[in-house]
Order: sequence, then structure tokens, then C-alpha cells
Amino acid sequence: MPLLKKTPKEEEEDGDPFAANPESRYCRRATLERLVGLAPFGRARRPPPKDGDGDGGQARRRSEDFGLLRRLPGRRKASVEALAERPVPKRSSLLRLALGTRGRRASTGERSPTVESEGVSDGDQDSGGQRQEGRGKARELLSVLEILELIQRRELVAADEQIIALEAECMASCPSLSPSAVPAAGRQARDVALLYEALLAQLWAVVGEAVPAGRPYPPLRSVIRVLEQEEAADGRHPPGTPGRPRALRRRWQEAVGRAAGERLAQVAPAAGLGARLAALAARLVGDLGAVRCHVAPAYPPEYGAFGVYARGYHRALAQQLGALAQRPLAVPDLYLLLDWHSNTYPREVLGHPEVGALLQAQALGPLLPPETQRSLESSCIAAVKAKVEVAVAQELQLSEDTWAEEASSEELQEGLATRVTGLLRAHVDRAPQITPEFGMEMAHSLLGVLVAFLHSFQRKVERFLEAPGEATPPDGATGRAIALVNCCPPFRTFAERLAQFGHPESEEPRRQAHAALDKVTRLCNHVLTQRLFEDLKPYFNKLMKRKWLTSSDAFDTIVMLITSFTQKLRPLHPEPYQVLVSEVHRRVLIEYVRPLLQVRLVCTSAKMRARVAARLGDEARQLRELFSRLDSASPWLDSVVPRLRELLVLEDTAALQMEVGVLVRDFPDVRRKHVAAVLDVRGLRGQAARQEILGVVQDLEQSEAEPGLPRQRAFFSELAVAREVRCLPFHLPRLARLSRLRLRRPHPQRPGQARL
Repeated sequence: MPLLKKTPKEEEEDGDPFAANPESRYCRRATLERLVGLAPFGRARRPPPKDGDGDGGQARRRSEDFGLLRRLPGRRKASVEALAERPVPKRSSLLRLALGTRGRRASTGERSPTVESEGVSDGDQDSGGQRQEGRGKARELLSVLEILELIQRRELVAADEQIIALEAECMASCPSLSPSAVPAAGRQARDVALLYEALLAQLWAVVGEAVPAGRPYPPLRSVIRVLEQEEAADGRHPPGTPGRPRALRRRWQEAVGRAAGERLAQVAPAAGLGARLAALAARLVGDLGAVRCHVAPAYPPEYGAFGVYARGYHRALAQQLGALAQRPLAVPDLYLLLDWHSNTYPREVLGHPEVGALLQAQALGPLLPPETQRSLESSCIAAVKAKVEVAVAQELQLSEDTWAEEASSEELQEGLATRVTGLLRAHVDRAPQITPEFGMEMAHSLLGVLVAFLHSFQRKVERFLEAPGEATPPDGATGRAIALVNCCPPFRTFAERLAQFGHPESEEPRRQAHAALDKVTRLCNHVLTQRLFEDLKPYFNKLMKRKWLTSSDAFDTIVMLITSFTQKLRPLHPEPYQVLVSEVHRRVLIEYVRPLLQVRLVCTSAKMRARVAARLGDEARQLRELFSRLDSASPWLDSVVPRLRELLVLEDTAALQMEVGVLVRDFPDVRRKHVAAVLDVRGLRGQAARQEILGVVQDLEQSEAEPGLPRQRAFFSELAVAREVRCLPFHLPRLARLSRLRLRRPHPQRPGQARL
């Protein structure tokens, strides 16, 4: 007997018999027999089972019948009116229709009030009644929409049992599940797929709600039971079964990761990168604390729930940092992101007292890939280099503008050396705190910046000191030279510190930095000592003459001028002061020995040699004491005059040869001409003895290659010697009388005088 009386026109309608006139749905009458067969909510009796029916004689109600019941007037009229707004396509899955209709209602905010009222009424029922109803429906074979209602009421275990049974029926009717072969089986397979989609959506929603709840969350037990049921179902199906295995545990792990990503994405972007990173860390620690206390204990131990959640949150945080790393960041933000990744996260998250030990046991690895971290470090180094280059160039220009003014040494040093090294030190101190490797790369980059700055500083100092001073008083030039040379020690110390970071390519920039500073020091020292040696020159010219043997006025004046000059060097820092005093020490001794090697005085007797040697010894002692008081760093110079004095005193040729060997050892730049000049002053006339003594110098020159001495160790190489003097075997007074006799004119002979 037909359920409804239809007109011929309505019977021809495709899919929905009430499509032509939706209002006619409620004017039809249904027969009692048909309604008794439906009885979806226990209001009518089901006919007794027929013999031979499977599943205890129970027959699954069709979705079409259940959907037809929804079209009846009464309790579901409102939902029917909502369904009437959309025509039903022919042979479309009723579950897809229901899901699609519900999805559109949810998206537009127009959910059916009838469905909501049903959900509320179901939720208000006694919990024991719900469990009994769920068990009853699990025992029955429900229709697709009834299973969907179970899913929506989150009776997930019962719904999953029904879906598994429906899937088994579908597989039994058509193992291939090909819609073209059996249309009904194809629609049933689509219903199974859509039911699984709805089931998984509810499962993962429960997973996502468990952590924010912050307390034990009972619905998680349903999720675990569903996972176990599905794993058992996967085991019952042979390999190659369409849709199997469903691997819900793997999907659960993925859902945990998605839920973690959503939780971290909900952190509102705070004001500044530091505040955002702090908020992310707080959310991660708080959520993992809830997982440890409430969520993880609900899972069986074999699930490793805390590890799954920890890895999910770790990956989600890594995605957040990766997104931040792709943004253009300023230098402070680059430092902050690198430091948070390398230090703050391990300290405040992995080292947290509640979850730190559990996280470290998971061996999560770094948040950012190594190539991403290196890219961030390179970007930071490049940005710092560009920024510092501009800053130090501006500082140098500002300082140069004040050099011509009356500025003290402290003001110039404070305005240049301290500020430039301060600009570099801020980054040199910060970078190693992130990682030692990053600190080493940053130091090498800044060493290159410092070298370029020092070359520019050197060129500007050269132009300033070599430019003709326009009405510049000597004291003003001295003060500016002292101020400039005082800038060198801080730069030299800082260059050494940068090179000590151990970069394999730092030695060459270090050498260049020292070379530039050495040149600046020499330029300033030349300015400082130029006037001193101009004042000393007339008094050095009076040395090594006969009057010098009887008067010490010239030498005493030299000592007085040197002492007075050093009083002006008090503003110098210790390092440039020692360099300057050592240079003055070297040049004073060179100028002192120069007249001796020019053979201004020749000893004609042993008594005269003793007088010359005594005077040399006494003045050498005074010079040694003078430069010792001035803290000279070149004590090796004190032995040069005593060595030359010994060549005048010794009588034995072998002793002279030995003394010459010691002289050559202490001063490798001494040459044969220098020793020959001293022998000339000595008055050594015997050529055999001279050759034996000079042969020692020649032998040492041939046996040892001359090393390239640094300028501060050079002495005899800066002393030019006049042509070698040959001492004649005459006493000078006799030679003078002989010359007078030879120059006297002969008298003309008288004519009568006979030749004898």
C-alpha cells in the first residue's frame, strides 16, 4: 500500500515528490501501517522479524524512509520548512544533503531552531538515560541520519560501531564499492565516507577542546575507544581493502599538531617581537602543563600522549618562528630572535621545572633548521656591518673637524677612540652570548670594519700633520700629536681582542690594523721629536773633538734638553710614551756614535786612547741612567757605547777579535766599515792586525745571512761612515815638521859656489 497518495504529475517529479508544491507536504496523510514500520523513536511497534534475517532479525532502516519521516507535520515542521528552501537532486546521498544543509546553516548563522531544541532537550535528559539509549542504538542497526545524530550528540563510540557495521554491509553487498556497478552500494559507500568525515571532525574537536579545558576532560575517553575500535577494524580487513586501514592513531597525532598550531596562532600579536615571543612561550608552557596533569593521563601508556603533544607544540612553535624569520627585521629584532631561539627557549621552556625534563626526554631538536639560523646570522652580520661603517665614518669626520682647534688629549680620545670602540663593542659583546660561532663571525666582520676605519684614520692624520701649519705654535702641534697618538692604544687593544676570537682568516686584518697604527705612531712621534733633535744637533756636532776631551758642556746640555723634553710627554698614555722614549733613546745614541764613526778624533798614543775611553764610559753611564729613569723599553741600546769603548782599550789582537764578534752578535747590522772607523780612531796602524780584526766581521757576514731587522732594532744601518782612513806610521808633530821642510823653497846657487 503506498505511503502517500500522489498525483501522476507528482510521481513524475525527479527526486522529491513535493518539489512542485512544498506546501502540499503537510496536506498528505500517511497510513498507519507505514508509520508502524518506521517508528524511529520507539513510538510504534516494529513488525516481528522474519525468519532468515541477519543480525538477530533486525533490518536497517533506510535513510530515505527516515528522511520521509522528517517531512511529516508536527514536531519537525520547522526543519522541514528549512529543507524545503533547497530542491533535492535525484539519487543524491541523503547524508550529503543533510550535511550540506547543516553546513550552509552554520556558515550563515541560520541553524534550524528545531535541531537546536532537540540538542538541548537531549542534553537535559538524565545521563543514565543517555547511556541506555546509546547502548540501545548501538545494538540496533540505525539509519544514516540516526548515526549522524549520534555523532552530533557526541555519542561517538556508538556512532563508530554503527559506521563499522554499515561499512561491513556495504562491503558485503559490493566488495568493489563501484558506484557504476551497483548504484545503491555506491550511495551507501558515499554515506560511509561522509559519516567518517563527520565522526573525525567531532573526534578532533574533542582533542582540540581537551587542552584549553584545563581539567580532566571525560569526552577524551570516547576518542580513545573510537581509536581502539578503528584499529581493531583495520586489523580485521585484509590488505588492499578500499578505505582501510584508516590509521586513526596517525591522524590523531596530526590532529594534535593542528590543535597546537591553532592554540599558538590564537596568541594575539603583542607590541613588539619580544612580547610576542614571551606570549608564545607562556602559552606553550601552560598548555603542556595541562597536558601533563589532565590530558596525558587519560591516554593509555602506549600512546605516548605527552610526547605527541610535545612534538606537536614544538612543530607549531617552529612554524611561528619560521614565519617571523621570513619578515624583514631590524638589527635589535634579529638579535632578539636569534637569542630567543638559542638561549631563551632552552632556558625558559626546555628548562621549565614542570615540563622541562619531559621535553628534554623527547629529543625535539632545534626550532629553526640550521640553514635558517645561518641565514638569520648572516643577515644580522651584514646589517650590523653596514650600520657600524656609517657610524664610525661619521665619528671620524666629526673628530677631524676638531683637530685644528685647541682640544686636549682627553677630549680627543673621548670623542674618537672611546666612541668608535664603543660602537663596535656593543655587538662584540652581544653576539657571543647567542652562540660562540656567531660571535666569531661577528668579530671577524667588525675587524674588517675596524681595519678600514684605521686606514682612513691614518690618511687623515698624514694630511693633518704634514700640512704646513699656519701660525701654529710648537706647543699646539705637540699637544695635537699627543692627542692623536693617544688614540692608538685603544684601537690596538680592540683589534687584538677581535683577532682573539679565533677566526681562521683574522691574522691578515690584524696585521693590517697594527701596520696602520704603527704608521700613525711614527708620524706623531716624528712631530714630537723633530724640534728636540733640531735643538740637540749643534751639541752633537761638538762631540768627539779635542775640546770634548776637556769640557763636558756639550754633553751636559744634551742631557738637560732631553730631560726637559720628557716633561712635556706626561699626557701620553703608557704605551705611546714607551714607544716614543725608546725611539728617542735609539736616535740619541745614533747621534752620539755618529761623530765617533766619522773619525773626527784619532788617538795618537795609549794615553789619549785611555782618555777617550774614559770619557766614552762616563757618558755611556749617564745615558744609561737617564733613559732608565725615563722607563725606556730598549735596554739593548745601553751596550753599544761600551762595546765600542772596548775596541779602544784592548791591546791584544785576539781580544779585539773576540770583542768584535760580540759586537756583531749584539748588533747584526754592524759592518766592516764601522769597525774600520773605530780602528782608525784607535790609531791602529799595523795592516796585518787590522786585517785580522776586520776578517772576523767579514767571516760573520758570509756565514750568516743578514736578517731583516725591524726598524726599532736597527742601529748601525743608519750610520753612514766616511771613506776609510789609512793611518800613516808617523807621529803627527813630526809629520807636520816634515811637511814644512818639503814645502820650503830651495835658495838659488851662487855662480862661484861649487857643488859638494
